[in-house]
Amino acid sequence: MVLDSHTHAWGPASDEHPWVNGPLLDRVDEFEVHTVYTADRLLDDMDRNGIDEAVVVGYPICDWTDNWYTIRAVEDSERLSGIVMIDPFADDASEQFRECMAVDGVIGIRLGGACPYDRMWETFDPDVSWLRETLDETAFWETAVETDAVVQLLCDHRQLDQVIDIVETYPELTYLIDHFAHAGPDTPKDEGTFAQFERLAEYETVAAKISEVPHMSELGFPYGDMHAHVAWLVDRFGKERVIWGSDYPNVSDVATYGEAYHWLRSVDCLSETDRRWLRGRSFRRHVGL
Repeated sequence: MVLDSHTHAWGPASDEHPWVNGPLLDRVDEFEVHTVYTADRLLDDMDRNGIDEAVVVGYPICDWTDNWYTIRAVEDSERLSGIVMIDPFADDASEQFRECMAVDGVIGIRLGGACPYDRMWETFDPDVSWLRETLDETAFWETAVETDAVVQLLCDHRQLDQVIDIVETYPELTYLIDHFAHAGPDTPKDEGTFAQFERLAEYETVAAKISEVPHMSELGFPYGDMHAHVAWLVDRFGKERVIWGSDYPNVSDVATYGEAYHWLRSVDCLSETDRRWLRGRSFRRHVGL
């Protein structure tokens, strides 16, 4: 059973759910998919590529805290699970959190720590530090613990110190670190900011996601300049806590779904057993699906 831990899907704009993210809309126009990429289209692409199940991560084409389509997608298909987005500083953050986690199929939340808080999901800035400031929102984090939520973090490798602070404060939560922490082929592995993954690997509750590789790589398929980073993460976390995700269709400007999936075949350090773990077994084991 193959499980894609990181996909996106969204519905059409409406008066109730208008599209408001201008930079994201400009990017969607470059995608090699329909501008409205529904869960049905995602499921069709999964079927064409031999993907059994997937996680739909909220795509902030509407207001970034509007989780309507992610919730609809998981309610309509047993093959899809969902990750929602909540503003941890909102007055009703805990209430929103509980409502979302009460939906069958929603397994957790995503925090966009790589984005400036005042331009959330519009751009990236590795110097922002609001992710650490969420620790002052104790009710939010207590709700995460109470609901047994998976916490998915989008951060830059230069922000992993903030992730360490969160994990050390709430080690009982289950964490996923997205997209190689935005490391590129030239990012040093054994020293500097990326090497902070070694400290995170000490926590059994933390897993690293090797997702969005077509954007991380400076080469075409099969993205050989990122294979050493895969090997490094597998060595530190073990195959049980390294998780593949396609990030489709977010990567469709440079890759097909098949390319975003099959590149793992070319990572020489991985055995077929390793690949089976990374393509689904590790995610299910880590989050308890």
